[in-house]
Amino acid sequence: MTDTQLETPTLSAPPRRFDYIADGPAIYVDSFATIRRESDLSSVPADAEKVAVRMIHGSGQTDLTRDLVVHPDLARAGRAALAAGAPILCDARMVAMGITAGRLPADNPVHCFLTDERVPDLARSWSTTRTAAAVSLWEPLLDGAVVAIGNAPTALFHLLEMILDGAPRPAAIVGCPVGFIGAAESKDALASFARDHGIDIPFVTVRGRRGGSAMASSAVNALAQEEE
Repeated sequence: MTDTQLETPTLSAPPRRFDYIADGPAIYVDSFATIRRESDLSSVPADAEKVAVRMIHGSGQTDLTRDLVVHPDLARAGRAALAAGAPILCDARMVAMGITAGRLPADNPVHCFLTDERVPDLARSWSTTRTAAAVSLWEPLLDGAVVAIGNAPTALFHLLEMILDGAPRPAAIVGCPVGFIGAAESKDALASFARDHGIDIPFVTVRGRRGGSAMASSAVNALAQEEE
């Protein structure tokens, strides 16, 4: 008998032994109410407030706003780009998988080139990470795109170096790589990019070591659709 021929067992819920909320919609509503009650959103641009709230939701960290840096034009630029059908370029599959297709306003394509067959050779020849090498494959799609980096600091550094070298400019950058080596520095480079190099690209980042795929995809989901 094959797996597909196995009979479906009769399923039953285990006895409830813990006191918890099990209603999905109620959990969702209560989660966002808790975030707004416990977080200080006063420093966040008004039109990016829901971006901050979703990033807090994705990370479980209500103190995130103290390290959050939001370009004043992030929400407008990001939402306009997505509404116009811009692609979303992700450094990691986890970021791409965290983006909710049903929230995208124009059936936007979501790309991650980490598994592209060209990446290993590029990484070896450039003496860099595969994630950084994969960013170079974004170039034909980069003009006006929405970038979401939640994993690799080298990917964010590489993107900024590409732009300095004349690559097309994305409409918005969600730059939230996580980690202990290069993460804080890459995000500082993003936050000071306009001041240091005269290239002003809307962005959101979180200073320091924290970040991650869930945080990055949460920010894109908020740009895609304002509804919480």
